[in-house]
Amino acid sequence: MPSCLEARSGGHSKNLFPHNHYVNSTLRKKLIKQQPLLIWLSGLSGSGKSTIANELEKKLYENGCLSYLLDGDNIRVGLNNDLDFTDEGRKENIRRIAEVSRLMIDAGLIVITAFISPFDKERELAKSLVLENNYFLVHINCSVAKCEERDVKGLYKKARNGEIKNFTGIDSPYEIPKNPNLIVNTEKESVNESVDKIFIAIKNKIKG
Repeated sequence: MPSCLEARSGGHSKNLFPHNHYVNSTLRKKLIKQQPLLIWLSGLSGSGKSTIANELEKKLYENGCLSYLLDGDNIRVGLNNDLDFTDEGRKENIRRIAEVSRLMIDAGLIVITAFISPFDKERELAKSLVLENNYFLVHINCSVAKCEERDVKGLYKKARNGEIKNFTGIDSPYEIPKNPNLIVNTEKESVNESVDKIFIAIKNKIKG
């Protein structure tokens, strides 16, 4: 069975020799006086992930925390612009985000991700890469009907008309997280209520 490193490097780890650098994650945490954390927001398109992520980062900033927000659409037009929206493309999209998040966690940052991330396996991969104590999964819970009602981008309408294929919630599945660290229901809670709920849940985890 290949090692974790072999699995991540495509099986060519025998030719790779990672260096142990003097400045490590422990020293970085001391420097910026915070504990790194990956706050992984998962939910359907239109559930409110990006809005909540943006306001959460603002709140972290106001509280003196150094963070970085990775948002689905922004990553898709840059780092992952070579990927499609098939199940395999989605899995690779999340794998790359998980690897980027791992590096940022090592740098001592609080990372917020806002991705549909529809599959349990890929969410578990992210947790395994950054280690469980650095991972905080938030399920942004919102029904397909409500997301479709909002549909500010017109994506659900296009999916219903067959203009978009493999659209999560329509013709591609969303696996509801079984054991998230927190559930936020955006049909019942305002953006501010959702952000406060997340911040209260993580504030003890990110203290330096």
